[in-house]
Amino acid sequence: MAAVLLRHVGRHCFRAHLNSQLYIRNAVPLGTTAKEEMERFWNKNLNSNRPLSPHLTIYRWSLPMTMSACHRGTGIAVSGGVYLFGLSALLLPGNFESYLTFVKSLCLGPALIHSAKFVLVFPVMYHMLNGIRHLTWDLGKGLAMPQVEKTGMTVLVLTLLCSAGLAAM
Repeated sequence: MAAVLLRHVGRHCFRAHLNSQLYIRNAVPLGTTAKEEMERFWNKNLNSNRPLSPHLTIYRWSLPMTMSACHRGTGIAVSGGVYLFGLSALLLPGNFESYLTFVKSLCLGPALIHSAKFVLVFPVMYHMLNGIRHLTWDLGKGLAMPQVEKTGMTVLVLTLLCSAGLAAM
């Protein structure tokens, strides 16, 4: 309360010592309103015939850009899967063998089992192999665009092959 009173008294004393003409002389009138500024901005953009969103016309999805987004996505998926598996191991009754025998008792076809294992192992393999690629970039190797494209294709091919091999086990 004392601070508010002190501030009020200080402002009153400060204003009393200043001339009221000082305020008016140094005030700058506003030239336009916010609405006029927005209209001027959009009219300038429309008259320049530029696209409103350059991302749709200038930036195309390239392989490194796509692989970077997928690396982040698989990292989230893999960590979420690990947390989910850990929580289920703690909270669900029974043990892993009982759930494994339950899945075997469903009599699912080998194609469905192989596909499910492929879907589970693919993000792990992609994230691991692309992580190795990122670690080589951290060492300053393979940063030229042709090498980035080549290593990207190598990671994709190795991911498919390793995932298929692990799913076949």
